[in-house]
Amino acid sequence: MTDTARGSRTLRRTRLIVLVVATAISVLAVLLVVGAWRNDVTIDSDKGTATAEVLSAGKLRSAVSFITPDGVTHNPALGVLYPTNLVAGQRIEVEYYKADPDDVELLVRVAGRDATVAIVPAGSVIVVTWLIAGPVLFWLRRKETQRKEAKYA
Repeated sequence: MTDTARGSRTLRRTRLIVLVVATAISVLAVLLVVGAWRNDVTIDSDKGTATAEVLSAGKLRSAVSFITPDGVTHNPALGVLYPTNLVAGQRIEVEYYKADPDDVELLVRVAGRDATVAIVPAGSVIVVTWLIAGPVLFWLRRKETQRKEAKYA
């Protein structure tokens, strides 16, 4: 096998890898929004509300504790959905899925927030991914074409 043929095959494989990675990232971003929407549908199907105290606050996860009307204290292991701009010690209204009393998988979200808050970040990830992958794919395709032309020249 000649160096030109080997180089063309390498470029073709690299192009395929970039395309697969960019597509996978885009699909994962869409699934993130679909998952958030699914959680919202679950909560809305049997919704309870309560006042919760924010125990710890972070960009990706915030822990809360709240008492349901039946007097049971809950501290969901997964934290609260849509935790943006929460502060430790803050008291917030939360909505939760009443049919699942298990704190390990209890779905709880900040009242008034829903899956729409996930659309902008997910869309941004998709746009940035393709803004990077597009020129890389174009450059790889151009290099592959140049190699083919050099082979036949």
